[in-house]
Amino acid sequence: MNMQVLAIAFLTAATVGGIAWVFLYPLLSGERRVESRRASVAGSEPARSRQSEKKNQRSRREQVEGTLKELEARRQKEKSISLATRLTQAGLSWTPQNFWVMSGVLGVVGFLLIFIVSGSLLGAVFLAFAAGLGLPRWILNFLKKRREAKFLAALPDAVDVIVRGIKAGLPLFESVKVVAADAPEPLRSEFMAIIETQAIGMPLGEAFSRLYDRMPVPEANFLGIVISIQQKSGGNLSEALGNLSKVLRDRKKMREKVQAISMEAKASAAIIGSLPPIVMTLVSLTAPGYMTILWTSSTGHMLLFGCAMWMSLGILVMKKMINFDF
Repeated sequence: MNMQVLAIAFLTAATVGGIAWVFLYPLLSGERRVESRRASVAGSEPARSRQSEKKNQRSRREQVEGTLKELEARRQKEKSISLATRLTQAGLSWTPQNFWVMSGVLGVVGFLLIFIVSGSLLGAVFLAFAAGLGLPRWILNFLKKRREAKFLAALPDAVDVIVRGIKAGLPLFESVKVVAADAPEPLRSEFMAIIETQAIGMPLGEAFSRLYDRMPVPEANFLGIVISIQQKSGGNLSEALGNLSKVLRDRKKMREKVQAISMEAKASAAIIGSLPPIVMTLVSLTAPGYMTILWTSSTGHMLLFGCAMWMSLGILVMKKMINFDF
């Protein structure tokens, strides 16, 4: 009997002690408070990190939007391009005075040539106007387009050189120096201008954004935007420039594809535009009397002037139809 009572008392005491150990000891020792505090701290850290990450993303987005707005505002202010800027874009070292003197000389030569040959004052004035104002600007635009084509052909390789230099540990400025030393013209002179501009104190991002002023092509604008945004908001520059290089090469492939597709239309336009002068020349050689009235009478001069105007208008329309901007 005594043994049974002792066994029951022992089991009861063990049960009460186990229940107390499980439920009362964490409260009395403070272990429950430690666990809850640890859980609260562990839960607040991801929340804080998420909040800081969202704040950083919002700040970066605001910086990017601000940079793009600044560039767009400057482009809107600089829509009217001066003659000095056009000469720079064409790669000429002329001053505007030299350009106007050359235009005047061409105009006088054209006027004297037609007036001496045909004696027509109206035709001489028209040719003087075309030679003095139209021909120099056409040559300037031709030189500008040719320079832009050379720049676009070499720009993707230059961006790749900068990316490899950055991945190798070189600063951006030193990678730009490598491009300026080894790249062909006109890329070399443009990057040398960036180096010289940065050497006098202008930030490198601002120096790159000014590249578009001297080389008004979208690819130069893309490069300036990427560098300017990276300088202001940070980020992986090598990755951004690598993506830019891919975009530049894709645009180059698209441009070549467009040229190949539109070549048939360009050939047709060239043939149609050249037929009237060729026919007029052949008729003048085979039957001079048939075409003499166009050169000797005022009515013929008016007809020639009207034909030239209509031919010029037709050529401009066809050129507009077969040229694609993207």
